[in-house]
Amino acid sequence: MKAVFISKLKPLLDAIAGEMDLYVPKKTGEHYVFNTYNASSKAEPELNSIRVCTPVKEFLFPVREVAATYPEPAETPDIKSFAVFGLKDCDLKSIAVLDKVFTEEEFEDPLYIARRDKMFIIASDCTDPGESCFCCLFDGKSYSEEGFDLNVSQIKDGFIVESGSKKGHAFIEKHSQLFADVPAALLTEREQNRKKVQQALEAKNANFKFDAKLEEIVQDSEDSAVYDEQAKGCIECQACTRVCPTCHCFYLYDTKQENYFTKMKIWDSCMRFTYAAVAGGANPNKVLGDRMRHRLMHKFVHFVQRYGVNMCVGCGRCVDADAGGMDLREILKILSVEAKGKSKAEI
Repeated sequence: MKAVFISKLKPLLDAIAGEMDLYVPKKTGEHYVFNTYNASSKAEPELNSIRVCTPVKEFLFPVREVAATYPEPAETPDIKSFAVFGLKDCDLKSIAVLDKVFTEEEFEDPLYIARRDKMFIIASDCTDPGESCFCCLFDGKSYSEEGFDLNVSQIKDGFIVESGSKKGHAFIEKHSQLFADVPAALLTEREQNRKKVQQALEAKNANFKFDAKLEEIVQDSEDSAVYDEQAKGCIECQACTRVCPTCHCFYLYDTKQENYFTKMKIWDSCMRFTYAAVAGGANPNKVLGDRMRHRLMHKFVHFVQRYGVNMCVGCGRCVDADAGGMDLREILKILSVEAKGKSKAEI
């Protein structure tokens, strides 16, 4: 890794935009969304204080895309290099989760891999975590240590830019005229800023710590009434899975065009009533509470058993988006308390 200093963001983003399409956060109301970067604008770009409200998976795993055509094979789309600025540690961890799914040897998704290879990641430190953020419960941090090409940290008089990959290092070397060396005092300032934000993040979640591994807690909740109770507030909007950066279920459907057939791939949601329906009409998850249980079992048990990592990154998007007002942290805490009670009863 190499760390350098730059006083303003615009020269950095202009240089990136000169080489590829660039997407940057823009504040809309209370939230940030991604917009195409306009290098001709004279305004200084924003550095988002918190993760963008939409998941980064949209860049790699589109909501809807052509998977195949018949009788002629589908044309391979021309995927150009692109950059995404302002990703947070939870975003980078979510990409690592998706990588495990879509680049698995026997089940490689060529479109995902093509987009992933063309992606240039510019992460940035969180400076004001929201009330819904809970990455610290899953060993997440308010800043990134890996998974980025460049990382930007704001300090009093400018920004520290750090490379995290060969692509990032090559970019800094190519545009060395934009940067200056970083004095040790500025690195110390960055560490103090990070420590302060991390402490604030952990303080927000002090009441949600768990007494055992989540895999064990959720696995032991198979017969818990908590799911049916919590499901009473769910309106089946499916927002929790749509904004989740790691949910990756999709379904395939066929459409008939004038001279050919198209097989489409579109996001699915395990909270949807017909998600688990099979031919003949059978559906093992007709009850909403069962679908909620399935969602947590996938994230905290099945995915861990298959890939060795938690599928939740604690970004908090589901908390913000859930129209029923449910909070995943509260559900997990209730299950944790319930599991602790079971353990005492067994003793």
